Amino acid sequence: MRSTTLPYQAATAATLALIGLLAVGIYLIGLAPQAKAQSVKAGDLMIEQAWARATPPGARVGGGYLTITNHGAAPDRLIGGSVDFAERLEIHEMAMQGEVMKMRALPDGLEIPPGGAVTLKPGGYHLMFMGLKNALEQGARVPVTLAFERAGRVTVDLAVAGMGAKSHDGQGAHGGHGGHGGHGETKMQHNMQQQ
Repeated sequence: MRSTTLPYQAATAATLALIGLLAVGIYLIGLAPQAKAQSVKAGDLMIEQAWARATPPGARVGGGYLTITNHGAAPDRLIGGSVDFAERLEIHEMAMQGEVMKMRALPDGLEIPPGGAVTLKPGGYHLMFMGLKNALEQGARVPVTLAFERAGRVTVDLAVAGMGAKSHDGQGAHGGHGGHGGHGETKMQHNMQQQ
């Protein structure tokens, strides 16, 4: 009598290998950028690499990131902005104070020095979308109107990357809290002022 165990084991191993390859493919697709970040000029300012992180359903806050380069001879200041997908937009800063990561609103805005650039990124300066009306979905583009003292108002589309993304191209999707603390002994403290 012949044993059918060996062909069954080979078929099972092949099926498991195929499932593993499929899982890796799905993972890599999740890391790939879904929408290319755009560049926008406003007066002497160039706004580039504008992106946001996807949020889970029911989330009340989200984050936006970008780089602002000032090609002019005078400073400008990001003083606020508006969005349709949240109740309000605030400019925030995260910084370590001792062993505690603190986040605070910047009610006076953020200076963009002449001939310099400021990058809003996870774990540093960022846009905070307060009171989200809907989840930010990976692959979408969301319009944000930024307000500057000198350059005025300009609308930029933010490409929505994955939930754990650390950059506009979606890389670093396993960043966990993405600079919002929670790793090792680091503690997070929110110091947000209502406007």
